[in-house]
Amino acid sequence: MTRKPSLPVDTILPEIIASLRRSPALVIEAAPGAGKTTRVPPALMEIVSGEVVVLEPRRIAARLAARRVAWECGEEVGETVGYQVRFEEVAGPRTRLKFVTEGVLTRRLLSDPLLKGVSAVVLDEFHERHLDSDLALALLKRLQRQRSDLLIVVMSATLDAAPVARYLDDCPVVRSEGRLFELFIKHLPYSSKTLEAQVREAVESLLDEKHAGDILVFLPGAAEIRRAMRECEPTARRSGLLMLPLHGDLPAIEQDRAVAPASQRKLILATNVAESSVTVEGVTAVIDSGLARIASYSPWTGLPTLHVGRVSKASATQRAGRAGRTGPGRVLRLYPAEDYLHRPDHDTPQIMRSDLSQLYLALRAMRVEDAECIDWLDAPPAVAVKRAESLLDRLGATGAMAQRLARYPLPPRVSRILVESAARGVGEQGCIAAALLGSGANAGKNDILAAMELPPEPRTRQHLEQLRRIARPPRQARHDDDALLMSLLAGFPDRVARRRSGSQVLLSTGASAEIAGEPPRYEFMIAVDAEDRKDKPLPLIRMTARIEPEWLIELFPEHVHEQSGVLWNRTSERVEAVSALRYDELVIQETRGAAPDADAAAELLAQKALEAGIERFVDAAELQEFMARVAFAGSEPPDLDQALRELCSGLRSFAELRNAASSFLPMLEQREGARRLNEIAPVRIRLQNGRQTKVHYEGGKPPWIASRLQDFFGMRDTPRIGPDRTPVVVHLLAPNQRPVQTTTDLAGFWERLYPQVRRELMRRYPRHSWPERP
Repeated sequence: MTRKPSLPVDTILPEIIASLRRSPALVIEAAPGAGKTTRVPPALMEIVSGEVVVLEPRRIAARLAARRVAWECGEEVGETVGYQVRFEEVAGPRTRLKFVTEGVLTRRLLSDPLLKGVSAVVLDEFHERHLDSDLALALLKRLQRQRSDLLIVVMSATLDAAPVARYLDDCPVVRSEGRLFELFIKHLPYSSKTLEAQVREAVESLLDEKHAGDILVFLPGAAEIRRAMRECEPTARRSGLLMLPLHGDLPAIEQDRAVAPASQRKLILATNVAESSVTVEGVTAVIDSGLARIASYSPWTGLPTLHVGRVSKASATQRAGRAGRTGPGRVLRLYPAEDYLHRPDHDTPQIMRSDLSQLYLALRAMRVEDAECIDWLDAPPAVAVKRAESLLDRLGATGAMAQRLARYPLPPRVSRILVESAARGVGEQGCIAAALLGSGANAGKNDILAAMELPPEPRTRQHLEQLRRIARPPRQARHDDDALLMSLLAGFPDRVARRRSGSQVLLSTGASAEIAGEPPRYEFMIAVDAEDRKDKPLPLIRMTARIEPEWLIELFPEHVHEQSGVLWNRTSERVEAVSALRYDELVIQETRGAAPDADAAAELLAQKALEAGIERFVDAAELQEFMARVAFAGSEPPDLDQALRELCSGLRSFAELRNAASSFLPMLEQREGARRLNEIAPVRIRLQNGRQTKVHYEGGKPPWIASRLQDFFGMRDTPRIGPDRTPVVVHLLAPNQRPVQTTTDLAGFWERLYPQVRRELMRRYPRHSWPERP
C-alpha cells in the first residue's frame, strides 16, 4: 500500500516521461517543495528496465530521500529503494532505485566505466556545482555516446537551466512552479554583536511574536552551532524548545533526530546540509546567518579546506524556502537588504576554484587518455589543470598506482601516504599522521611526530576511524619513525625545505617561508601544513616533518641533479668553485674550494665589483678627472663596466683586482688613443721658464692650471689647449701656494691688477723679488 500525498511535481510527471521517451536528456527546474527529489526518480523506474541512480550533494539528503521514497512505496529502505554514502550502504538484490552521494558514482565508474545495469542517472540539486557532480555530468555525457539508452536528468530549484540544456545537446527543459507558501522575509540591520548573540535575539523575536512551528537556523559550521546552542540554551529552556544540531559530522542517528517529527517545538541549528533536497517537516521559520563554510583547498597541503564566506542569492533563496514548504513562513536574515543585493546570483562552481588533483586522478584511473578533450560544462582553469597534473606526476600517480590511489575517497596526497606507509609496514602510523593532517589539529606542536604523541582531538579521532575503515592497515609489528617520515615524503615530494637561519627555511621551489613556533632542530624537512599570509611577506609553516637528504636521492633520483659552478664568498671577497647536489631548486649537499673556471670566475668577480662600485678599486677623483678630460677632447665616454670586466680576466678576488686596478686608467687612455688625447687634452703643459704644470679637468668647467706667480714672469699670452685653442684658467699662487688671482687673460692681469697684487706681495714676502715690469 503506497502513501503518496499530492505534490506539485506530480502534474508534470507525464511531461517528464514523454520527454525522456523522445530524448535521452532532460533538465528539470522545480521550486523548493515541489517534490522533485522523491517523485521523479520512482517515476523513471516505470520506463527503464535497469537501475536508477540519484546523485545527492550530501549524505543526509541521500539517506532521507531514500527513506521517504521507500515509505511512500510502503517498503523498508534496502528493498526496491536504497542508498549508498561513504562508509554506509543500505541496498539489496531487489534494489532498483539508489540514492548516492556524488563521489560514490565516480568510484563506481572506476570499476565499471559503462555503468552496466544502470538505465538512468539523476543529478539532484545540481546548482551546488560540486566537483564530483561536474565530473559525473561530463563522464555521463561522454558515456551516452556509447550508450544511447542511458538517460540523464539534471534537477534543481535555483539552477539557470539554459546553459545546462545547451550543454546536453539542447535537450528539453521542464518546469514546475512548486507549492511554496507565502513567505515574509525581513532583513535585519548590521550588528556588531557576536553571531551567536544575533541568533539568540532573532529566536527571542520570533517567540515574542508568538510564532508557531519549528525554527531552522542556518550557520556556517559545527563550531558556530555549538556556540549558538550555548547562547540559546536559557531561551530554549524557558520556551520549551527542543534544541538540536544538524551538520555533516554528526552520526546518522542524530541527524535523523533533527529532521524527524517531535512531540515539542524544535529549534534546529544547521549548516547548509539542510539547505536543499528533502523537506524538514514542521519548519515554519528560518533564521539565516547568510554565511557558509565554502569548500576550497590549501595550495600548500593540497588538502580540502573550508573558509567562512557569504552565500549567493540562490542559496539564500533555498534557505528561505525551507520556511514555506508546509505553510506560510517567516524568514529573518541577519544581514541588511543592501548586502543581499550585492551578492552573486549563484555560487562559483567548485571546478573553477578548487584543487583538481583528485578529479584528474579519477580520470587517470579510468584510463581517460584524452582528458584535455573532455567536454566540461565549465572548463577548469588551465593553470589549475597543469598544477594538478604536475602534482600527480610527482606522486607517481600513473598506471596501476593511479588506480590504487583512486580507490580511496581521499585527496591524492593522503592516499599516497596511506599506500606508502602500508608498504613500509607502518600503516597504522600512516593513518594517524593522515588523520592529524586532515583534521588540521596540531595542539601547538609544529613537528608531526610530537603532535602524534598527544591525545587526539575528537575530530582527529573521528577522522582516524574513517581512515582505518578505508585503508584497513595490517597490524603494525614495530614502531618506525623513519619509515613513517619517508611515507609522508612520498605524499609531499614538492614541499621539501632546508632550515636557513632562525625560523626561516628555503623551499625546494626556490621560495622562502617561516616556521611557526620554535624552529625544529633538524635541518631538512617537509612543510606538510602551511598557509600564505596577506599581512606577511613569507608563508607560515604550521607543521613540519623531519627527512634525511639521502631519502630524496633514494625516492626521487630524477629530481636530484649535480651542478658545478662558481660562488661568491662574501667574507673573503673572492670567487670559489662550488659543486652542489640539488633537489629541484634546493641545495642538499655542497663542496667548495677547487680552482674555479677562469671565465666564470672573471664574470662573477666583475659582477660583484660593479655591485660594490668601481670607485672601490680606482681613485674616484682620478677617474672623474679622466672622464672630464675625455669629454673636453670631444670623445665618446668609455664603457667603464666593460673595461672593468676585461680587467677582471684571470682574477678571482677583490684583493687581486685592487692590485690590477693601477693599470685601469692607462688602459682607458690607450683605448682613447693616447697620442691624440695628449695633443688635444694634455696632462701637463710647459711654462715659459721651462717648468711643467699639471692641467686639471673638471666636468662642465674649462681646464685650469696652477703655479707660482713668478713662474709666469715674462709671459704675456695665456696658455691655450685643444682644437679650439681654449685658454686655460690660470691660478696664480703666492709663495704659500695659495691663489692670489685667477685669470684667463695674463696680459690684462699684468697691466691692470699686478701693481696692486705686487704691493701686497712685497709687504707679505719682502725677501722675494717682485719686479715692477715682470
